[in-house]
Amino acid sequence: MKLGYHSITWGSGVVGDASGVTSVKDLFYRSPGSMPQAIADIAAAGFAGTEMFDGNLLDVAETPEALIAVLQAHEVELVSVYAGANFIYPDILDDELHRITRAAQLAVTFNAKRLVVGGGARRAAGTTAEDYLRLGASLDRVVDIAEAHGLAASYHPHLGTMAESPDQIERVFDHSRIAFCPDTAHLAAGGGDPGALIRTYADRVAHIHLKDLTRTPLAFQPLGAGELDFDDIFAAINEIGYDDWLVVELDTFDGDPRAAAETSKAFLDFSLARDDLTAPVAPSPHHSSSSPAPEAS
Repeated sequence: MKLGYHSITWGSGVVGDASGVTSVKDLFYRSPGSMPQAIADIAAAGFAGTEMFDGNLLDVAETPEALIAVLQAHEVELVSVYAGANFIYPDILDDELHRITRAAQLAVTFNAKRLVVGGGARRAAGTTAEDYLRLGASLDRVVDIAEAHGLAASYHPHLGTMAESPDQIERVFDHSRIAFCPDTAHLAAGGGDPGALIRTYADRVAHIHLKDLTRTPLAFQPLGAGELDFDDIFAAINEIGYDDWLVVELDTFDGDPRAAAETSKAFLDFSLARDDLTAPVAPSPHHSSSSPAPEAS
């Protein structure tokens, strides 16, 4: 397995552009922390890759060589770019896909090979069956955009969207050919079994986000510091034959982001080296159990 770590933790979460309230085409995700510091810490923790938001790359798009030099100096690969949209409102869809196209262009500029998207807005009046049709059709257009740029696109089910529960995820995939990016904590928080869902969509899994969680109160955690059954998750990953990037994504953390990355890396090193995935997992420090669940990614 190749191990990566998302830059979201530097800056404690994700923000967006205020201009997006009135101009959808300008609404990008962004981590408010320093991306060079994130890259340095991710490398120091022992990870070989990272994932970044489209907005963080847009910030340096005029001088991409500076960030590329940081990635190269620390021998960290930009694995993937994360973006998102509502995807169900016809009047703004072209502007949203303009942003997805820009994210794909940024991925190419910074040598990433994967585009990860989340989204599927919940209407105030409630989600309709037609919304799943629209979301599926929009995600197929995301696939077309990604493929036109030489990228592989995958969909990330997420709390707060139309794809939280296993039934909702099934409805999305019934209407789209897009690949699957399972996020272990979001799947569990949505009422699903992460290992079972990885097995169910074995032929779609193209990218994986790993994070742990505690359920009461709901909070995301470094790997091994929460309640998820990673024995079964890793067993499922092995069973489907996935042997590519595993990206740890800790949305928020009440401590040093580098320390959280080191905790997750130690857990991965121990877990992935075991021959018997049913053996007891070594305990890891529990850094935080009171951080609120984040809004995005």
